Amino acid sequence: MNEILLAAILGGVGGLTRGVVGLLKALSLRRKILWGYYSITVLIAVIIGTFVGIIFNFDTRLSLLAGYAGTDILEGIYKSFAVQKVYVSSSPIGTKKK
Repeated sequence: MNEILLAAILGGVGGLTRGVVGLLKALSLRRKILWGYYSITVLIAVIIGTFVGIIFNFDTRLSLLAGYAGTDILEGIYKSFAVQKVYVSSSPIGTKKK
């Protein structure tokens, strides 16, 4: 089998494995499943697994691990920069309620 294709498949398997863990977590917490987001993370895992396989001489274990961990790292980075709601109090600072 072509080494690039094998690295891509193993990266995808790593991403799918991570995705299944995330799906099980979402189902247990009764959260809404975002299928588009799931698909994008698996696609990114394929890309990450392919490039890591190419860079590190097609080590299959590394492609699998990169597919699993790579999307987790990217998701953590995304969440750290995600816009969050900030709630502001209506009372001015420094005033005390009597």
